[in-house]
Amino acid sequence: MSRKQTPEDQVKKKKRVKVLASMLGLLMFLDWFAPRHHAHFFWDSIPGFSAVFGFIACAILVFFSKGIGHAFLMKREDYYDD
Repeated sequence: MSRKQTPEDQVKKKKRVKVLASMLGLLMFLDWFAPRHHAHFFWDSIPGFSAVFGFIACAILVFFSKGIGHAFLMKREDYYDD
């Protein structure tokens, strides 16, 4: 059911990746100026850690969910033709 990607789709995808990467970079930059008066854990004092950790956790969650969906939820194309 997936359609073939057109060159316009590829350009849009690259643009989305660039926008998201620049947003992550901006968050990491702004995190250098956040006050860190009472860091409870050692990683609380690392600038940019929260942004990178959130990005990685989100990516893992998306790929894990996609894998589970393909493994347990998807059916063959001729599932209803039997």
